Amino acid sequence: MNSGLKIWVDADACPVVIKEILFRAAERTRVEIILVANKLLRVPPSPYIKAMQVPAGFDVADNKIVLELEAGDLVITADIPLAAQVIAKGGHALNPRGEFYSRENISERLTMRNFMEELRGSGVDISGPASFSQSDRQGFAAELDKFLARQK
Repeated sequence: MNSGLKIWVDADACPVVIKEILFRAAERTRVEIILVANKLLRVPPSPYIKAMQVPAGFDVADNKIVLELEAGDLVITADIPLAAQVIAKGGHALNPRGEFYSRENISERLTMRNFMEELRGSGVDISGPASFSQSDRQGFAAELDKFLARQK
């Protein structure tokens, strides 16, 4: 396994089931996982799993991840602007529903996100994302496994 690879987790909004999948993957593959959040996180005792608490504030955790990550690292996030920064820096971005953001799809995702923000800002009632499902969890686990297998 690529010992230089790190997996960064935008942990404030990451579902617990996704964290559990990541914890098991860290032990199995011996890849370092760093959860970044502005609240105190409990993580299992492991040489491969670390929690990093950052001060509260807008995009503080995102900025820390972008500052620390290296090209080739993987970031787990549903935050599209963060994913765009990760890709620009040569990293990989995977959302908790199992979709990889890429150079090919990130600008479209950013445009759609900004459009939805404008609609919400003008008072249009837009439902949020669908609730997290078993198929989302399975999709995430499958994509993570494929990614880690390619790193060997």
